Amino acid sequence: MDTQAIKPEPKAKNLLMGKGSRRRAITDKLTQVGVTIGGTMVFVALLLIFFYLLYIVKPIFDGAEVKPVINVELFSDATPALMVGSDEQNEIIYRASDTGQVDFYTVKTGQLLEREQLVLPAGVQVSSGAVSAPSEQRFALGLDNGQLLLAEVNFGVTYPNNHRLITPDIKFPAGQDALTIDANGSALHNLAFGYNSEMMSFVYQDDAKVWRLARQEGEENMMTEEVEWVSSTGIIQETPFSVQQQLMTPDQRQLILRSADKLFVYDIRDVEDLQLIQVIELELASTQVKEVSLLAGASSLLVSYESGLVAQYFQVNGEKGRQYQEIRSFDKLGPIASIASEFYRKSFITVSEQGELSLLYTTSQRKLFSETFNISNPKTIGFSPRSNAVVVEAGNQLHLFSVKNEHPEVSWSAMWSKVWYEGYPEPKYVWQSTSGSDDFEAKLSLMPLAFGTMKAALYAMLFATPLALAGAVYTAYFMSPKVRAIVKPTIEIMEALPTVILGFLAGLWLAPLIEDNLPGILVLMILLPVSILSSAFGWHHLPGKWKQRLPETYQELMLIPVILFIGWFSFAISPAIEIALFDGDSRMFITNELGITFDQRNALVVGIAMGFAVIPTIFSIAEDAVFSVPRHLSNGSLALGATNWQTLTRVVLLTASPGIFSAVMMGLGRAVGETMIVLMATGNTAIMEWSVFEGMRTLAANIAVEMPESAIGSSHYRVLFLAAFVLFVFTFFFNTIAEVVRQRLRERYSSL
Repeated sequence: MDTQAIKPEPKAKNLLMGKGSRRRAITDKLTQVGVTIGGTMVFVALLLIFFYLLYIVKPIFDGAEVKPVINVELFSDATPALMVGSDEQNEIIYRASDTGQVDFYTVKTGQLLEREQLVLPAGVQVSSGAVSAPSEQRFALGLDNGQLLLAEVNFGVTYPNNHRLITPDIKFPAGQDALTIDANGSALHNLAFGYNSEMMSFVYQDDAKVWRLARQEGEENMMTEEVEWVSSTGIIQETPFSVQQQLMTPDQRQLILRSADKLFVYDIRDVEDLQLIQVIELELASTQVKEVSLLAGASSLLVSYESGLVAQYFQVNGEKGRQYQEIRSFDKLGPIASIASEFYRKSFITVSEQGELSLLYTTSQRKLFSETFNISNPKTIGFSPRSNAVVVEAGNQLHLFSVKNEHPEVSWSAMWSKVWYEGYPEPKYVWQSTSGSDDFEAKLSLMPLAFGTMKAALYAMLFATPLALAGAVYTAYFMSPKVRAIVKPTIEIMEALPTVILGFLAGLWLAPLIEDNLPGILVLMILLPVSILSSAFGWHHLPGKWKQRLPETYQELMLIPVILFIGWFSFAISPAIEIALFDGDSRMFITNELGITFDQRNALVVGIAMGFAVIPTIFSIAEDAVFSVPRHLSNGSLALGATNWQTLTRVVLLTASPGIFSAVMMGLGRAVGETMIVLMATGNTAIMEWSVFEGMRTLAANIAVEMPESAIGSSHYRVLFLAAFVLFVFTFFFNTIAEVVRQRLRERYSSL
């Protein structure tokens, strides 16, 4: 057969080659476009995540807004007000006067809706009035015959024909009849009171200027199941001659009398043993005390001065027990006319004589709002129950202002600096987002979480990095190909293990194992490296004919029985060491003798468990980097007379250093972002201790634990997103550093 007959014509051959070139060009172009779009979309996705987190986080740093809503004209004969406020919906505002008259006004029209008057006994006059904590909306009138009327403002809500109807009225928690407080019929002056369903206390000054405490405690009759009130009275000694203000804490444990620039604090828990426990000096240069009020929760005192300064005091443990001391102050608020605190949060508002409203929050030490309004001669101020409105009595008007103050608890300093919280002996970093109390002081410091994240990552890297890098170098450079083909995939497949399984095993199996065999663990950490080095040294000095009995391909396997024996021996000898050195209980020895807190789920457990999760990542990347070093470099070094070790340390590792560094940084990024292991293998306690025997709480674990329980849009919710943003920045920071260092190492050793 003539082969020349089947050869393509030159023109057809060129046509086929042209079609192939165009096909390759189109494929290359499509690949280039696809890769570019894919990379761009990844970058866009990262930017979207970044800006979405910022979008959720931004509102917590916004200030408050206060806007006027309506002004209500009062009657010209209006007597001084005890308290002002509104209902929860801000549809009705009220004013309770010191004569027992309560006026309700509708916000829509500003007209008087209803007027309630407390009925006084015939021929009796009001001698004093007092209000309770703002959240109770309760007031009392002391009468000149030794009796007292206790009332509270109430708003009933009904829905006739599917329309909300708010009905204001007055309730009498202790009954409509006047309570007899002073058996001698003396007038009740300078009244202060506290009330709950089990006890009510009344402090007053009688006609003889003697301060008295009258208390009634409820006891349930077992037969009739009715509450019977038992009365007791006591005289308060060591009282100042002149008192301008008196306060009783809602728990009815303390009485506070203000005389000029001094506060006298009394313990009134025991009627038969009323004691003066502290005298607080409030005097400041060139200014006088204007008013003292209780912050929400009644743990703090707010002392306002005529100069426009407000100081916060609360009790701190000291040599003399719990004593009030000044914690922080707020200034430049203008000459203060009145001050009021929110029902449950630690916010308070002041109004100056010039009509300047200032809204502040104590814990975050933020001045949230300050603006001057057209209000003259302000007298009394009060928040609404939801703290979204405030009522100010000024001149002959009631002014209603809407308040938007959603996230006062958060400030940059409160999250990253030490804060002195109520009841704490000193400023601290604390994360405690929720509590069973309505007036809980939120503690949203991110420092313990960031610290816990770094601590968990550090101990994990201390465990994983030496093992992973040493294993990678040996596997890539020294291990025989047959064994490497088994070892490398086995370690890499460890990365497929779910971290929830590792966390489960760490929390329920590893943690108790370490606690029960702590001496054995310490012995294992010492004997294991020593035994491996000793085995290598012994193998090196064995006669050649003995070495030949074990094929060179499987020399690494001789360490398996050594490691197994050392592990068994360490755990077997652990009880004997514990009895000999630690009196049979190493945990009690660490706690009592060394003064170190020991948690079963601690950093040691987390380091080991998370180390196993990180090892495959570091090992795989580092092993590929070492194995990819060109053979001509190592062969050339060996040909010049260098030993294997010299070639490894001076040629191979230097060339592979960019990849090795990337492996370590990738492992660190994995450790920083790990969630399930630290969630299940630690006590999740937000503490700042480097001790290996104590736990921690990380940013990722905190988000996983608390995000399902946080209210959408709340400060807690947004701070959790801020924690996610911080975690995002952490990983981005580490990855950026890794890439920069890797590029510099590559440029430096690329000439090898």
